[in-house]
Amino acid sequence: MTVKLNHTIVPARDKKVAATFLTEMLGLASPVPFGPFLSVQLDNDITLDFVDSPDEFRPMHLAFLISEAEFDQIFGRIRERQIEHWADPQRQHPGEINRHDGGRGVYFLDPDGHFLEIITRPYGSGGG
Repeated sequence: MTVKLNHTIVPARDKKVAATFLTEMLGLASPVPFGPFLSVQLDNDITLDFVDSPDEFRPMHLAFLISEAEFDQIFGRIRERQIEHWADPQRQHPGEINRHDGGRGVYFLDPDGHFLEIITRPYGSGGG
């Protein structure tokens, strides 16, 4: 049996604002309408389907594995937009990045308070 994540629904106060923020920050193609959703296609055949939510929702944590070159580009956009960021999920190290497993990582918030993380090495992969 093969099980693969296909999509997940991401609640937003304004799906267009949230989906566009993510695509701009990560350098992805523009979101595509699909029924009540705005879908963001990731490179591993997964979509994040943003939907307007009239109710309060609990912020999600979305982590993205990227290359070193992509980290430089995305982190450049974070700094350019002066987006608050942290080296850790507890927000104890503001303005810093981490170097877990010999890679680099950083956390930042989207407009709805979803906690976004970019990493260049999967956790537990070694490398220092």
